[in-house]
Amino acid sequence: MYPMKLKPAVSSTIWGGRRLIDEYGVLTDKENAAEAWVLSCHPNGCSTVENGVFAGRTLKSVYDENRSICGKNGERFSEFPILIKFIDARDNLSIQVHPDEEYARRVENGAGKTECWYILDCDDDAWLILGFNEKTDAETFRRSIENDTLLDYVKKVRVKKGDFFFIESGTLHAICKGILLAEVQQNSDTTYRIYDYNRKSADGKTRELHISKAVDVTKTVPYSFDNNKNVSKSDLLYKDKTLLTNCELFTVFKTDVKDTYSSYADDSSFVSLLVLDGCGTLRCCGHELTFKKGDSFFIPAGAGGFSLLGRSEILETRI
Repeated sequence: MYPMKLKPAVSSTIWGGRRLIDEYGVLTDKENAAEAWVLSCHPNGCSTVENGVFAGRTLKSVYDENRSICGKNGERFSEFPILIKFIDARDNLSIQVHPDEEYARRVENGAGKTECWYILDCDDDAWLILGFNEKTDAETFRRSIENDTLLDYVKKVRVKKGDFFFIESGTLHAICKGILLAEVQQNSDTTYRIYDYNRKSADGKTRELHISKAVDVTKTVPYSFDNNKNVSKSDLLYKDKTLLTNCELFTVFKTDVKDTYSSYADDSSFVSLLVLDGCGTLRCCGHELTFKKGDSFFIPAGAGGFSLLGRSEILETRI
């Protein structure tokens, strides 16, 4: 029972940049670091414990041996419930959609994918693609893909540093170039690619599209997100942190540490701490660990009190 510092799994893609390497200390010998899976028990990329008795082991192997580290709230899930990552979009990601839980279990034998994004930095003219300009229907959606007119139907949303977006499964979306963000999501890697700007990968081939499945699951409506729907007034009364979302899958805070911040990991949930900026010291269970921008820590459920010293910005996630 101790705070585990995690090493991310890193992926390189045709749209990825190097900011995670150059600014966030992500270590990789790959050409770029498009994504760093900073808290992951997914078989496509597991985080590795860097310290303590579990050093060198994947977080998944530790979890599989002792599922109680996830907490009582994790008992309703058949697998570790969430995945947290950094994404550096040097170029546009494909326009895509994720299935809901029912469809994913039935068709993919896996989990659905609802996610949320916190914008760490972006170009002045950066935007996201989220949903449609107006309500449409599945057949019009399909024709727009086949006729290469999809971009005429989708909604472009300007973004700035510090913005937050909740992306429910079934929402058409794309992260566009010049955006660096942190993502908290269900533990799933199921993505249906709808449109990829007709570009080719390194082998000269266009990437596979998943049009039929995308039409099956996409909600052909304008994007909307009312954070207050899942937040009561009492939830907003936190010191030194802002509640970003409190859905049935995860609760996410943006925590600003100005000198000292203290909190508690009870037996209901683990606590994930992702360092967005700054540096300092984490104290928990008699351990003292220094941290810097880009570091990720997993505090097991039931670990008790912990404190952060220094000045930093933290994405704090529980289930």
